Amino acid sequence: MTDILIVEDDKELSTLLTDFLRAEGYIVSAVDSGERAVELFGRYGARLVVLDINLPDMNGFAVCSKLRENADTPILIVSARTDKEDKLNGLDLGADDYIEKPYDIDILLAKIKGIFKRRYQRNMLSASGVTLNLANKTAEIDGKPVELASKEFDLLALLIENQGKALKKDYLFNTVWGSDSDSELQTLHVHINRLRQKLGDDPKNAKRLLTVWGVGYKFV
Repeated sequence: MTDILIVEDDKELSTLLTDFLRAEGYIVSAVDSGERAVELFGRYGARLVVLDINLPDMNGFAVCSKLRENADTPILIVSARTDKEDKLNGLDLGADDYIEKPYDIDILLAKIKGIFKRRYQRNMLSASGVTLNLANKTAEIDGKPVELASKEFDLLALLIENQGKALKKDYLFNTVWGSDSDSELQTLHVHINRLRQKLGDDPKNAKRLLTVWGVGYKFV
């Protein structure tokens, strides 16, 4: 999975920001259109989206809204639009922060580091009787240790991180197995069934790992 997806149609600025963030150790992808951003995010995911508003096709507000339909990934809007209404609109649509251009690169980096620290450097995930230790990849379900295979753990962690949100099958598969995987989508179904067994969920009456017909799965 990409660490940071930059959505910016100013190629010079996009290249400079990409090079700067890669020098800081982040895995970075960059696109120059909203449609391409939605497509790339849907296929590969990202841990953070740095999003411009003025794009040549669908604007950044539409992109933000679209990404928020299926994922809780942090979104950082970076825009030359400084009106209060634009800022409120971006935040109302689910952006985590709104930074005005031109920005100080050190401040932007500090905000990015802060987001990663708050979101991804936690050691524990816990919801609905399930506790995952992200440091050593161990799990407890209803207070009892449970053995999870590596991909089972990653899949369950992704679902819990997005608790209550329906995640598309393609997004789950590409995020956990990666775009270069030789596995097929059926692998996802197999792992979902295994997780349900370990969660004690009846597939016909699941309580924690639900099927959202026509979309994918969600953890509640």
